[in-house]
Amino acid sequence: MGFIASLRVRSRLLGSFGIVLLLLVAVSWLGVSSLSQSYARLKDVFDNNIEPLRQLDKISYLTQRNRILVMDALMNPEPGNIQKRTDEMAKNATEIDKQWKAYLATEITPAEQKIIPGFEAALKVYREEGLVPAREALKANDIDKARSHYRDISRLAPALNEAQLALIDVQVDLAAQDMQAAEASFHRTRNLIIGFAVIALLLGAGLAVVIARSIVTPVWQAVRVARRVAEGDLTESRIERRGDELGELLTALDEMRSELRGIVGRVRQGADGVATGSREIASGNQDLSARTENQASALEETASAMEELGATVGHNADAAQQANQLAQAASTVAVRGGEQVADVVSTMNDINAASRKISDIIGTIDGIAFQTNILALNAAVEAARAGEQGRGFAVVAGEVRLLAQRSAEAAREIKSLIAASVERVERGTAIVNQAGTTMTEVVDSIRRVTDLMGEISSASQEQSRGVAQVGEAVTSMDQTTQQNAALVEQMAAAASSLRQQADELVGTMARFRF
Repeated sequence: MGFIASLRVRSRLLGSFGIVLLLLVAVSWLGVSSLSQSYARLKDVFDNNIEPLRQLDKISYLTQRNRILVMDALMNPEPGNIQKRTDEMAKNATEIDKQWKAYLATEITPAEQKIIPGFEAALKVYREEGLVPAREALKANDIDKARSHYRDISRLAPALNEAQLALIDVQVDLAAQDMQAAEASFHRTRNLIIGFAVIALLLGAGLAVVIARSIVTPVWQAVRVARRVAEGDLTESRIERRGDELGELLTALDEMRSELRGIVGRVRQGADGVATGSREIASGNQDLSARTENQASALEETASAMEELGATVGHNADAAQQANQLAQAASTVAVRGGEQVADVVSTMNDINAASRKISDIIGTIDGIAFQTNILALNAAVEAARAGEQGRGFAVVAGEVRLLAQRSAEAAREIKSLIAASVERVERGTAIVNQAGTTMTEVVDSIRRVTDLMGEISSASQEQSRGVAQVGEAVTSMDQTTQQNAALVEQMAAAASSLRQQADELVGTMARFRF
């Protein structure tokens, strides 16, 4: 079994079939040889037994026929009949000699050699003393003499028949001996064929069982390994190390199991990593979604504040325009004041009233500037919270704050100037003599006021444009934030789906055992 298992499957199959074929050839050769011997014996029986028996039977028949022809001629002694019968007797005599020569040409046994001289002597006497004289008498139409020779024929026939039967008995004995030899050969050949067949059957069955076991056992091992792999069991498996093709198959299956074990292990680690990463991504996306929503809310509040700031700046611009108009009117009044000194008191009263009104307007401007500064500060804080996307907004908010500070500073200067003007107007009556000088100063102050009011108006317009830009930036940031929120929701959904798929992959990998 160990030697057979060490052979390759091809060698085992070829060897087993070769042995069976050799036994088949041996049995076939034995059968053919037996058939050849049987054929040779049958041919020998036919040539040396059957053919001599046929020849002896022909001689016996022709001898009896000649006796019957003599009797027929005696019973019907017509010349024509006698001639016909005598001619046939001569022909039969010739045929008898021919058959006897053929008999002598066959294989003559010692027993036949002992009988042949007696048969030839009896045949010679039978012819010379009986048949030939009877035929000659018939030809001579001597019926009485022919009848006398017929009695001689009847007298000599038993001796001839006895010798002929002795030869036939010899041939029958020889045929019986050949039959016994053939029967013995048949039994011997049959026993040999049965023996070889039994040996071939036992050897073939034994080889079939051994070879089948040597093939089926590793095949079942391979099937068990494949089934364990199909069931997810990748643990070490004990396989029989063999040197044949089935051993190579088992080795290849074990190598496949080992490689698959490594691949599945790496895939399992990757699946665990993907699952962990997907969970972290999902958690981060949830946090990002919450922060994005907070940022969107903050931007909405900033947009609302910017709307309020825009309205305030609009009011500031209107007030600045009105103040500019008033300053221009004051400048005109101051110019005319030099020409109408006489009306200075009345004019100073008007200026006083206008100055108070301007003071109120400047107070309003100062308040607007303060509120603008506060709103710009809030916008800068919100821009800082927005991070990279709020950098441009922070720059615009800084510019707005700077403009608000400049507006406040100008308003304070105007306020101080207006206060000085009011004070001068109140003292105008007392210092009417200094009206010229004062008017000159007033004209200068009014020019400065006009310039400052122009700057305030320009600053208010720039502030309005800046607030509009900030509003547009906030609106853009709000849209971007809304888009980011939608993207974050999509990312959260994708992360959730990835987490589910990773969990399914981890569950699938859990089927494999290492």
